[in-house]
Amino acid sequence: MINSGSVRRGIAVAPHSLAAQSALAVLREGGNAIEAMVAAAATIGVVYPHMTGIGGDAFWLISVPGEAPLAIDACGSAARAATLRFYLDMSYERIPARGALAANTVAGTVAGWELALSLSSARWGGQLPLSRLLADAVHYAESGVPVTASQEAATRAKRAELGKVPGFALRFVPGGEAPSRGKLFFQRSLGKTMRRLAQAGLSDFYRGDLARSMAQDLAALGSPLGLADLEACAATQVRPLELPHTLGRLYNMTPPTQGAVSLAIIGILERLGASTLEPESAAYVHAVVEATKAAFLGIRDPYLADPASMTIEPQALLEPARLDALAAGVDMQRARPWCGVSRPGGTVWMGAVDGAGRAVSFIQSLYHEFGSGVVLPGTQVNWQNRGCSFSLQEGHINALAPGKKPFHTLNPALARFADGRAMVYGTMGGDGQPQTQAAVFTRYALFGQPLQRAVSAPRWLLGRTWGSMSETLKLEARFAPQVIEELRRRGHEVELVGDFDETMGHAGALLRHPDGALEGAADPRSDGGVAGF
Repeated sequence: MINSGSVRRGIAVAPHSLAAQSALAVLREGGNAIEAMVAAAATIGVVYPHMTGIGGDAFWLISVPGEAPLAIDACGSAARAATLRFYLDMSYERIPARGALAANTVAGTVAGWELALSLSSARWGGQLPLSRLLADAVHYAESGVPVTASQEAATRAKRAELGKVPGFALRFVPGGEAPSRGKLFFQRSLGKTMRRLAQAGLSDFYRGDLARSMAQDLAALGSPLGLADLEACAATQVRPLELPHTLGRLYNMTPPTQGAVSLAIIGILERLGASTLEPESAAYVHAVVEATKAAFLGIRDPYLADPASMTIEPQALLEPARLDALAAGVDMQRARPWCGVSRPGGTVWMGAVDGAGRAVSFIQSLYHEFGSGVVLPGTQVNWQNRGCSFSLQEGHINALAPGKKPFHTLNPALARFADGRAMVYGTMGGDGQPQTQAAVFTRYALFGQPLQRAVSAPRWLLGRTWGSMSETLKLEARFAPQVIEELRRRGHEVELVGDFDETMGHAGALLRHPDGALEGAADPRSDGGVAGF
């Protein structure tokens, strides 16, 4: 399908159709975009458990017509006991990617739900009870949900690596076998945890019985996280980064995310004259890939970290002179050598727009598939491994320190066009996130492709993403042979993948037209869908 339908009263998109349906049900009951997103976020942590869950982090970008956009940083910080010496004394040169020592940062996503719902209530009159918003998640956890091909493949691929990590096999490999596609998958203990959140409130995750249970389990398993770390966690409202564009204004998340990279790539492409290129041509793919390298090497690697430790104001990274210089360094005929400094990661992006035009661009993650692999016995919460992205090198901009936020590949996007259109969009996929955002935005905004086609069209990815550790330029095999050969001629190390390969991420987009019409696009590479009314 290359076209999307049009609705008026509310719309949602998610990489699993049941999450989109959860959001739609809330919208139908009079809920707003924030309430719909909390419902979708809770559901997807149950029905797509290899990708996300309440043991991870999240970021929100919220748009209201006629108001400045706002953002929510729901990133957990490193444990007070997570010091360089803690790991160096155990002879680690880098933080392990799996196991209890990888579970070294607080899970911030539930704090983000709490802050978002407080904004919903105070500013938008949101009234739906938390028990309603979590009802679908509880049902799917307790009554079972059909396993997706994505979950089956991820479990089989990671079983050997994670099989001995505490709690992993009990939750994700029940009966000793990876759950097969279509089989009902039960998570009854997690359902009990979700019920507890619905009854006691979201703060219980940090300062209640759930917090005490999780802190006790984390300590017993050897994680440096303690109850005091959970108690100190709070999401914060921040002002998003902004990029002026010929067509309007683009917004993205502040550090510690790579939102500045996503905006910089689009700014560089504008300077390279991307609008004059053919949308499926080698020149177009080359331009985006080289803009990506310039943004990674010129912005991400030297500067992006916890804002408290950065040496430059984040918005200054998008100053015109800086983008001019980065664009000037791009050779449109020859690929820059790529030194393999990319970062892997998997997650979910989702969007929702209500009838009043209030829109949410939301991203939630465990980092790697199944996060640290640690599943806490008392709650069945699968804890993230975002803290393994810290460096153990003293003086490094992302060096581990107690209370410090880790660098995040996550970033939700928003575009406001000068003609009154507004679009929320994003994807999962580590380093693929800014590249795919650039593809979706330019194909829709510059080349006039229908929204669904902009998401479905052949994609590429430079570097690592979830399920892949190679540093090649990966191209879906749907690209024309002459395009592939021309990219190789320009110096790219090309690797071909499947026609609609999940490696390319699960993208999505929602658009609100000036007359209030809503349309959306879901990625055929995912198990997702668009739901509207």
